Amino acid sequence: MAWHKTFPLAEVPEGEMVQYTGCSEPILVCQVSGTVYAVQDTCTHDTWSLCDGYLEGHIVECSLHMAKFDVRNGEVTALPACKALKVFPVKIEDENIYIDYQEEKVTEGE
Repeated sequence: MAWHKTFPLAEVPEGEMVQYTGCSEPILVCQVSGTVYAVQDTCTHDTWSLCDGYLEGHIVECSLHMAKFDVRNGEVTALPACKALKVFPVKIEDENIYIDYQEEKVTEGE
């Protein structure tokens, strides 16, 4: 696993979404009922930031076409999206949020 320190826990208040941009793809980080979740921030229906949308309980809604996803498992809960979000493992250590993600390797010439 490749754990990366992202935010202090205090910077992700209950019921709020924060975008993490310290890797090759933006990640939505949120806290719901005391648990921190991390999913890809780009809607799978159309390339739009989910952090620009709405979080109600465990459901994030894209503000562009109203697709909805469950942040606990990335599953689609409302169309027009058909593909689930990528989910990233999260751990809390010393009041900091760590996310497990792998950076994509770019081959020279690509």
